[in-house]
Amino acid sequence: MPARQPRLLLPDAPALVAGFGRGALLTPDGELLTLPTAEIGRRLRDLGPPLLVHAPATFRRLGLPPVPACDLLELFAFCRPAHPAAPTPRGLAISLDRDLPADDEAAAALLPELATDLLRHLAAGRNAPLNRDAAQLAQKLGAEIHWPWAESVLAALGQPDARPSLDPLKVWRRLPDWEDEAPPPPPAHQPITQAEARRRLADILGEGAEQRPQQSDFASAAAGAFQAREAKGSPNLVLAEAGTGTGKTLGYVAPASLWAERNGAPVWISTFTRNLQRQIDQETARLYPDPVERRRRVVVRKGRENYLCLLNMEEQIGAAQMAGMLLPLALVSRWALFTRDGDLMGGDFPGWLSELFGHHAVWPLADRRGECVHSACGHYKQCFVEHSIRRAKTATLVVANHALVMVQAALGGGEDGRPLRLVFDEGHHLFDAADAAFSADLTGGETAELRRWLLGAEGGRSRARGLARRMEELVGDRPDLLMPLEDALQAARALPGQGWPSRLAENDPRGATEDFLHSVRRQVLARIRDDDAGYGVECDVHPLNPGVPEAAEKLGAALARLHAPLQTLRDRLHARLEDEAEELEVGDRIRIEAAVRGIERRALMPLTGWGAMLKTLAEPPRPPGIRPDYVDWFALERREGREVDAGMFRHHLDPTQPFALTVAAPAHGVLITSATLRDSGDGETDDPDTIWRAAEARTGVQHLAAPAIRAAVPSPFDYGARTRALVVTDVAREEFGQVAAAYRTLFVAAGGGGLGLFTAVRRLREVHSRIAEPLAQAGIPLYAQHVDAMDNATLVDVFRAEESSCLLGTDAMRDGVDVPGQSLRILVFDRVPWPRPTILHRERRLHLSEGRPKAHDDAIARHRLRQAYGRLIRRADDKGVFVLLDARTPSRLLAGLPDGVIVQRLGLRQAVEATREFLAQP
Repeated sequence: MPARQPRLLLPDAPALVAGFGRGALLTPDGELLTLPTAEIGRRLRDLGPPLLVHAPATFRRLGLPPVPACDLLELFAFCRPAHPAAPTPRGLAISLDRDLPADDEAAAALLPELATDLLRHLAAGRNAPLNRDAAQLAQKLGAEIHWPWAESVLAALGQPDARPSLDPLKVWRRLPDWEDEAPPPPPAHQPITQAEARRRLADILGEGAEQRPQQSDFASAAAGAFQAREAKGSPNLVLAEAGTGTGKTLGYVAPASLWAERNGAPVWISTFTRNLQRQIDQETARLYPDPVERRRRVVVRKGRENYLCLLNMEEQIGAAQMAGMLLPLALVSRWALFTRDGDLMGGDFPGWLSELFGHHAVWPLADRRGECVHSACGHYKQCFVEHSIRRAKTATLVVANHALVMVQAALGGGEDGRPLRLVFDEGHHLFDAADAAFSADLTGGETAELRRWLLGAEGGRSRARGLARRMEELVGDRPDLLMPLEDALQAARALPGQGWPSRLAENDPRGATEDFLHSVRRQVLARIRDDDAGYGVECDVHPLNPGVPEAAEKLGAALARLHAPLQTLRDRLHARLEDEAEELEVGDRIRIEAAVRGIERRALMPLTGWGAMLKTLAEPPRPPGIRPDYVDWFALERREGREVDAGMFRHHLDPTQPFALTVAAPAHGVLITSATLRDSGDGETDDPDTIWRAAEARTGVQHLAAPAIRAAVPSPFDYGARTRALVVTDVAREEFGQVAAAYRTLFVAAGGGGLGLFTAVRRLREVHSRIAEPLAQAGIPLYAQHVDAMDNATLVDVFRAEESSCLLGTDAMRDGVDVPGQSLRILVFDRVPWPRPTILHRERRLHLSEGRPKAHDDAIARHRLRQAYGRLIRRADDKGVFVLLDARTPSRLLAGLPDGVIVQRLGLRQAVEATREFLAQP
């Protein structure tokens, strides 16, 4: 007989979907109503907790105070853990393969059906190993916090066994251990020919795939990075521009995967944005359709702070007696069983959990910088990070990001070792990524973080144990280790303690570091303009204010007193590896190696850099006109008018130089690619060699011994026919009311599907506050970065799922966002994205512009506009309108838009009519 199907049970609740100031309500007796906010509130008081999607957003949109609710997102996270879904009714319908609701009333009617689908899915897998503790977990939630879905879940799963079992929240007991393997043999160096790259691409695409000659040409060019290296320090380097729509991801995956399989070493693919990192990972399913093989062959690598830390989770569970933490921890524990790699930031983790329960429910679960205790952790063998590190060593493709690749290179290879072959997608961002990776900040935040790492949580609730606790098993009662450890911890008290920002603002510094920061703050405030009062400000280092050199000298001495015992401790620990080689257990050896690495990277390296910065303050200033290696400045950082940090900053004048020397030169092959590597120029300079040399300067290629292979593959899209470019000439860009009105009318003319880009967060928030309600009344939901408490990936997922919605964002939404189809049909930029006029930009403009500072600024703005324009067309059948609300836009900047685009300068009324007319065409 077939097994009896479990009974499905739904809460007897009304279903609610919010508009702005109104909502659609399905009553328990089947009546479907559209009601104003006040009436919705009265009905809910009578009918009880509603069935809805995303309770905080629903009540915020209605303007009602939060009340208990049956949130379908909670049920989804329990029933479909690690499964993607945008947190809206339409998003859930897409995820569950349901017909999409046409309006709010249809969405309200659909909610009970979505709940039924989720419970049926759970019931179908009730006997699956990963659901073994699910019923017990639901029972715990029902008993302790009266979770409204507990009874429904238990009806689908059946009651848990009566026998006692382990706490279902302690998920690490169910996670697999990683196992060490023998070191891999050295890789071979067999090259990939252009013909082989083309054949591998054809195999990936399969028979009957659309013929894309540009993609095949790109794969052929990319093969140049996979030849045998002929000289040390001279990688096979390919600089390849591939226009939007070329299909460059599979174009480079083809030769990369073939080289890795043939030679027995992984190829690292690096991106600048998490969005693209996730997209590349998804694209590899074309190459390895079997999920098990794909997990073995393709590994996503990020920094430790991106992953779930099981030790943090254990401590949060221990402190979760408050009802508010139990449910999010339960849903995270469900996800941890099903996740592919434990990535909390942009992987398969539902980012909307942070908005449902607050960031405090999620961010403490990730590793904080320098906090990991490595092999001393009780969950070391189940650690998601350690799993990913070991899988990466034997993978075919490792999908990483520029920050991780560069930081690990600066550390001599890091935990993963140096990759032999590298692909840098979003190569136009290499300059910015290198700028962040190879800089130094001597600030209150950085120095206070080092104090926390050394001394632990002084009076706080963090689990940060401090160096003494982390090393107590290694140090024991050995005087040769105890003495330098104690000296270091005593010297660390010169670093800022708790409350340092307030003391700086109140002119009451304590200790050598706070004295220096206070002197920096005084100099900055003395040099700025009065109208800079509400924003972060900066000033040149020279001429130094009285008191700054003396404070710098005292801080330098204090840091030296900290550096010396830490170096002694590091050296003596390292000596144990040789002196006690025959006595050390494997676990002790691993702990010592981790301790040595931690002291070196977390303390000695920044202390050395800070000491060098302070020494330069005693030197005479650089003569005008002499090109520096570094740019130094003082700054006072503010957030929403409040001072949050102060300090001295140092950046390389040309950060691509350390990138070339530490990242590219040691590799055997490097491919740097992007849709916008080259600057098309201002229409006056069309010499191809000149344009390529500028691209080589921005990517560091000019610092390498051998020249790069240059390749350019044009976009297959007809931008002239499929897009319109408009510059609005009668909107005063400084008047928020006019700018907001322009966004509103343009978005309404397009019927939604609008991406609004801003060059400042303040303007974004001001416009959002003015247009959210009128757009909602027009049936157009509005979402915004820096307003909605969702991460960028979740915001893009919502925007992609909700075809009538609009999204406001800043730089992160300009790059790496892939929204094909109707969801993006108009892009509105608030003004020309000129570079910020900072001290660092001033020096680069002066010394890197080859005597053409204006052209330097133009190239940056032109590149940003071109990147934004590339968001519009992601498929051949896409169409869209690009609007720039800046009458001051110079024509020379618009020369960077795709070939065939004709820019029209119109008044707002004409721009709205042109938008409506163009988008209405088939």
